[in-house]
Amino acid sequence: MKHIRGFASDNNASVHPKVMEALVNANDGHAIGYGGDKITERTQQLFKKVFGKEVETFFVYNGTGANVISIQALTHSFNAVVCAHTAHINVDECGAPEKLSGCKLLPITTNNGKITVEQISQYMHGFGFEHHAQPKLISITQATELGTVYTIDEVRTIADYVHGLGLYLHLDGARLANAAVALDCSLADITFNAGVDVLSFGGTKNGLMFGEAVVFANAQLADNVKYIRKQSTQLHSKMRYTAAQFEALLTNDLWKENASHANIMARKLETGIRQLNNVKLTQPVDSNGIFAIVPKGTIAKLQEEYFFYIWDESRSEVRWMTSFDTQEEDIEGFLEVLKREVG
Repeated sequence: MKHIRGFASDNNASVHPKVMEALVNANDGHAIGYGGDKITERTQQLFKKVFGKEVETFFVYNGTGANVISIQALTHSFNAVVCAHTAHINVDECGAPEKLSGCKLLPITTNNGKITVEQISQYMHGFGFEHHAQPKLISITQATELGTVYTIDEVRTIADYVHGLGLYLHLDGARLANAAVALDCSLADITFNAGVDVLSFGGTKNGLMFGEAVVFANAQLADNVKYIRKQSTQLHSKMRYTAAQFEALLTNDLWKENASHANIMARKLETGIRQLNNVKLTQPVDSNGIFAIVPKGTIAKLQEEYFFYIWDESRSEVRWMTSFDTQEEDIEGFLEVLKREVG
């Protein structure tokens, strides 16, 4: 029997009731399209309150679009983007960043999803040499694709290094809220206060129906973004519905409440897993993702009751994600299945 809530992805979660309420409230009469409405204006001001008064925010449909626009805004087609080999832009966006920006991706092999200045420095050569793609942007993910979290100091160290070379720092924040909760810090502290130049701020994985935001540290960096967004087919005509969701998410720290719950559920699952003999955790459980190796032959049986994804089939590694709507009964039920099938 397949249970309603599985552990495949926080993308699979429902829409938070307060976000749904915000959508309903926005659905009242006519409003100017393409961001000229009062809700969008109000929400952009809310982003300034949360992230810093200098930031400029652009709402888009999805995370791939947010990442592509972030890259396009700060690079030329002859530039290169340095990222972890596990980065979403490198693995899960069907080559969209390279196709649409023209930039070459330079992936760094990492065991935990995080990259360091020492690793980045290996690509910091060939400047001014016309035969080499010119490094211009470093992209990190927070929380990473392996569920790990950069500390504020780690982000700042990378930012200081790349800025010293005249480069920019992009942060893929699809699960930024989970990282901020893990570090017990504000969204600003973990991003622009630490030196990030452009942020892809995720909403879909934290209770929204749809929508992400591209946030720039200042207006100068965002000079041509409105044209890039249109060319990238990411300009929503009825933008009030995207903005209304973010307004709900950032009001009264709903983002924090949702992410906190998801992280707590991951910790509960981790605690139960550590009591099992035949499941081996492969990464620290910093946020709402758990990576583990289970005995070969048991995955299909587990998936019959709780859906989740295989991460690395070659070594029987799986990924279990918790969400804002994960319930304790889900954790308890899944642990019972694990005990029965894995031992």
